[in-house]
Amino acid sequence: MISFDAVNKRFDDGTTAVHELDLEVPEGEITVLVGSSGCGKTTTLRMVNRMLDATSGVIRIDGRDVREIAGSTLRRDIGYVIQQSGLFPHRTVADNIATVPKLLGWDKKRVRDRVEELMATVGLAADLGRRYPHQLSGGQQQRVGVARALAADPPILLMDEPFGAVDPVVRALLQDELLRLQAELRKTIVFVTHDIDEAVKLGDRIAVFRTGGHLVQFSTPAQLLTHPVDEFVADFLGAERGLKLLSLATLEDVPVRPTTTAREADESGGDEWVLVLSDQDTPLGWRSSSDRALIPAHGLSGGDSLLAGLDATVSSPTGLAVRVDAAGRYVGVSDQRAINESATRFRSEVLVP
Repeated sequence: MISFDAVNKRFDDGTTAVHELDLEVPEGEITVLVGSSGCGKTTTLRMVNRMLDATSGVIRIDGRDVREIAGSTLRRDIGYVIQQSGLFPHRTVADNIATVPKLLGWDKKRVRDRVEELMATVGLAADLGRRYPHQLSGGQQQRVGVARALAADPPILLMDEPFGAVDPVVRALLQDELLRLQAELRKTIVFVTHDIDEAVKLGDRIAVFRTGGHLVQFSTPAQLLTHPVDEFVADFLGAERGLKLLSLATLEDVPVRPTTTAREADESGGDEWVLVLSDQDTPLGWRSSSDRALIPAHGLSGGDSLLAGLDATVSSPTGLAVRVDAAGRYVGVSDQRAINESATRFRSEVLVP
């Protein structure tokens, strides 16, 4: 979808922001550009839609040199999301989302229908459309920014540290929302971040840059974590590469077994630790026979990561991770040994060069 061929970007003060970049961005995937400040990742992103022009080299979209396309035309066909959303403060949420469709001359009904559709898609209540950006939370503003970028259904979405200005809890929710949207829409997404954990979670492929705009490695997350090409990449990934690797595998194949629930214990006078379930069979927490206080337990589905499962066993007073189905209903538990065995199998698979 997007290719960089020997691309350089030098600014008037002599600074080289991007150096001899050769990169192929696959269609329908999330490609994450990661690196420390000043490594050229945002400059690379901005050259795709010609907010900056390359000094030399060629950038192509679907085989066409971007220099052959008028900048305004190019940018209308590419969604763009930035940190702190970049919304127009004097326009309502609905008008912000409608910006590009109106520029393209869509009729009012088509614009209105698209705004309503996108607000539902990104998880925004319909009544928020009448509000202004300052009346929204940071997370809601970022959702509006994503909706605006998707308004004209562009095949490409550029995202420049879009979740960097929100708190960790909201950031995780927005990351999950992006993955959900991508599973449905299959856009070609170029995502800039300085956070390697975010890159590993979101990226189908990760491009690691170092200062001066040098591309050091371009790999899948698993390849990057198991086979960093040099010491720079290894240091950037950090000391917990093995744990990060476990975030790439799921609990899908980890065995599930029953445990004693509070209902069963009440009938039999049972175990020291029991799992308390709601009337809808969703897990509430662990309770001991000696202490009636409830220790919360979050249920994990087969789609959750081995890392999440391992964390749950360490955090639980029983050493067990509570497992639930797609509807959040209790189905059993997995112990640390079973999770470790799955982790060992996964590591042996991905460690093969």
